[in-house]
Amino acid sequence: METGILDKQVKTNTKISYPFWLFLSLMLLVFAVGCQRSKAGITVAGSTSVEPFAELLAEEYMHLYPRSYIYVQGGGSTAGIEAVRSGVAHIGMSSRHLTPKEKDLHAVMIAQDAIAIIVHPKNPVQDLSLQKIRDMFSGKIKNWKELGGNDRIITLVTREEGSGTREAFQKMVMEKDEIALEALVQDSNGAIRQVVAGDPNAVGYISLGLVNEKVKALKISGVEPASNSIMAGKYTMVRPFLLVFHGELMGEAKSFLEFVMSPEAQKLLSKEGLVTGH
Repeated sequence: METGILDKQVKTNTKISYPFWLFLSLMLLVFAVGCQRSKAGITVAGSTSVEPFAELLAEEYMHLYPRSYIYVQGGGSTAGIEAVRSGVAHIGMSSRHLTPKEKDLHAVMIAQDAIAIIVHPKNPVQDLSLQKIRDMFSGKIKNWKELGGNDRIITLVTREEGSGTREAFQKMVMEKDEIALEALVQDSNGAIRQVVAGDPNAVGYISLGLVNEKVKALKISGVEPASNSIMAGKYTMVRPFLLVFHGELMGEAKSFLEFVMSPEAQKLLSKEGLVTGH
C-alpha cells in the first residue's frame, strides 16, 4: 500500500537520550511552525506514523475550504503531546495511548493501525511467531538461517526512544526484553522502510498503512496483517491513531476534527490501509 509520501533521510545509528531527544524535537517544531505561519491557520504536530495520513486529510480539507491552512509537522508522539501543552500546536498526533500523566488532555481515536514486521522482498522468510520476532530484536537470534532464511547476519532496524511506534512494539512484542543496542535507529516509518528496502538482510517494523511494494510484511503465526484479520481480532499488533488537544477545540481546529471524523474522511483513511468504522 503506497501513500505517495516520500521517504525521509535516513539517520545514522546514534543513541539519543530521551530528554535531549524530546527537547530537540520541540525546538524543531517551534522553528518549523514559526517558519510556516506566513498565513493564519492551525498546526497539527506529533507522531510520524500519523503524519502522512494527517497530511492527506489536511490536503482534502484545504481543497474543500480554500481559505483554510493546516500545517502538519512530525517529531514523534511525545513531542506532539508536549507541543499541545506548550501551545506550539493546536492538535497533537499520537500513535500510542495517553499515559496517566497526560490524562489532562483530550484524545480522539481517528483510526486503528497495525504494526507490520517488514523485510526485503527477496527475503525467503514469510512467517514468524512473536517469540521469534522478540528473540530476533533482542539479539538472541542473529542469523536468518535460524529462522528458515539465508545464512546471513540479521540487520535490525528500530525507531528512536519516544516514538509511539517503538513504545507499541515494545509492549506488544518485546515485553520485558530490550531491543538490541546494535539495532539501527531511524526517526520515521519512512526511514525504516527505506533501509529495509535497500538491505536484503534487514528487518524493521512500520505502520501497515505505509507498507508498499518495496518491502514485504511478514505473517505473524500464520496471520496476515490485513484489515479483515485486524477487524476479526486475529492480528493483534494493533495500536490507536489519536488526535490530542487541550480543553475544548474552537474555530478551525474544531472544524478540522469534525472533518477528520466524517464518513468521507474515514473512508479515505480506510483506503490508505487504516482500520476505521467505515
